Amino acid sequence: MGLFNLFSSKKKKLKEYQDRGAIILDVRTKNEYNQGSIPGSKHIPMQQISSQISEIKKWNKPIITCCQSGVRSGSAAKFLRSNGIDAINGGGWSSLNRKL
Repeated sequence: MGLFNLFSSKKKKLKEYQDRGAIILDVRTKNEYNQGSIPGSKHIPMQQISSQISEIKKWNKPIITCCQSGVRSGSAAKFLRSNGIDAINGGGWSSLNRKL
């Protein structure tokens, strides 16, 4: 699969999640989040995800995680999936914002 196909596939997945009413969950620190974020996104810093899992499950929606570069959001998406939540890594918030 070429690089273009990889990006096209990710964009399709993001669109699919959006169509299903996905919530964007930003896992950056409060300071990072306050410097700019995707309008309408929810903010739970990565360090608090495990203690907020019950609250996240109550949302009963698929989740698109984001952070600064995609590393923390990848870990967050993996953790959420391991807890029965339908989640994908949206990557860096700025890049994700342009794709939405």
